[in-house]
Amino acid sequence: MKAYVFPGQGAQFVGMGKDLYDNYPVAKELFEKANDILGFRITDLMFEGTEDDLKQTKVTQPAIFLHSVILAKTLEDFKPDMVAGHSLGEFSALVANGALSFEDGLKLVYQRAMAMQKACETEPSTMAAIIGLEDKVVEDVCNDIDDVVVPANYNCPGQLVISGSMKGIEVACENLKEAGAKRALPLKVGGAFHSPLMEPARVELAEAINSTNFNKPECPVYQNVDAKPYTDAAQIKENLIKQLTSSVKWTYIMQNMIADGMTSYTEVGPGTVLQGLLKKVDRQIPTQSA
Repeated sequence: MKAYVFPGQGAQFVGMGKDLYDNYPVAKELFEKANDILGFRITDLMFEGTEDDLKQTKVTQPAIFLHSVILAKTLEDFKPDMVAGHSLGEFSALVANGALSFEDGLKLVYQRAMAMQKACETEPSTMAAIIGLEDKVVEDVCNDIDDVVVPANYNCPGQLVISGSMKGIEVACENLKEAGAKRALPLKVGGAFHSPLMEPARVELAEAINSTNFNKPECPVYQNVDAKPYTDAAQIKENLIKQLTSSVKWTYIMQNMIADGMTSYTEVGPGTVLQGLLKKVDRQIPTQSA
């Protein structure tokens, strides 16, 4: 069974998508439509901007979404049996899989980005990558800290990203090193994504999602909140709303896809991060970039 997966924030690079724009009429049409929808030329920032331009959440998220979705639309053999997306990538997966229109998906991603950026500006917060500990150990250490700090991204065995207040992350990194972590690295991110500190953004996005039409997807989408496959549009909406304040269960998505018969794994979008994560779970399954 063919799995197609879509990357999240952090995979961006200057020049992303330009080859698609230059070589595929359908890509050029969609990029120009995106410029109109967003009200600014995001293509200028993607193709010729600076790394700092692309690091802005309000640019990063729609840029990665556009690169991923438009790439999928140029693939002649895009016939997935299962799809998933890491955080932001879940929106890309839903559009590529027919659950959302291109226009609605882009509008939701931009609203999500703006809401998250606003939440980050309200209260300083951050994230950190923890390497070399079992998930349960990280969970227990986080639970023992008074400040807000929670597991945010279960990326692969031995690699978990935590999210929370500045003080919470500082204390957690110290305690996790004492617990045996090989590394506890603060990340250069705008705020505490996938934590309770994103609640204002979740409320704002929920209204937008609930007023958007979702269709039944063409194949199951394995969602971040619980790593299970869904085809019911109402349930997909509900899970998508929960996603902003819940952890990304990527390790378990990969394990469930394998258990459900995945035989190939194609990453659609910028970078190769998701291919690297699968290799930490099962090296036998062939991976490729679209």
